[in-house]
Amino acid sequence: MTERQPKTELEKKAREWLTERGVTLQDIGELVYFLQAQYHDELKMEDCIANVDKVLRKREVQNAVITGIQLDVLAEQNKLSSPLQEIIDTDESLYGVDEIVALSIVNVYGSIGFTNYGYIDKEKPGILKKLNDKSTGKCHTFLDDIVGAIAASASSRLAHSVAHDEDLD
Repeated sequence: MTERQPKTELEKKAREWLTERGVTLQDIGELVYFLQAQYHDELKMEDCIANVDKVLRKREVQNAVITGIQLDVLAEQNKLSSPLQEIIDTDESLYGVDEIVALSIVNVYGSIGFTNYGYIDKEKPGILKKLNDKSTGKCHTFLDDIVGAIAASASSRLAHSVAHDEDLD
C-alpha cells in the first residue's frame, strides 16, 4: 500500500511525530490484525493498515496524537511542574488522563472500539509492549494509550466496514 500524503499540516505533524517516537502504520496495523484476525478468515495486513490510515485522517485523532506526544516529550525533558512531572514520568496508575485522551479517539468509531481498546490496553501486544518498557528512558505515558486507541478504532472501523455499515473509502 502506498501511503497517501497528509491533507493538512495537523495531519502531517501527527504522522511525523508518531514516526519520530518510533511508531509506524505497520506497527499499528499489526495491532489491528491482533484484534481482528480471529473474526476475518482472509484478513490482510494491507486492510489493517488502510483502516489505520483512515483513522489518522480524523482531526479528533490528530489532536489527541499531538497533545499526548507533546506531554510525553515535555515530561522526558523535565519541563512539567510538580506533581504533574512525576505523575506523567512514572505513568501513575491512578492518573487516568492518558486513557481519557485515548478514549476521545475510540469514541469516534462506536462502542466496539471501547471493548477493543480495553482488551489491547490490558494485553499490550506488539508495539504497546515496547512503548511500555520503562527501561528505555523514554516517556510514553500518553503514546501507548493513543496507539492502542488508534488500533482499536481501526479495528472497529474494519468490523463496521465488513458488516457494510461503513464504506471502505
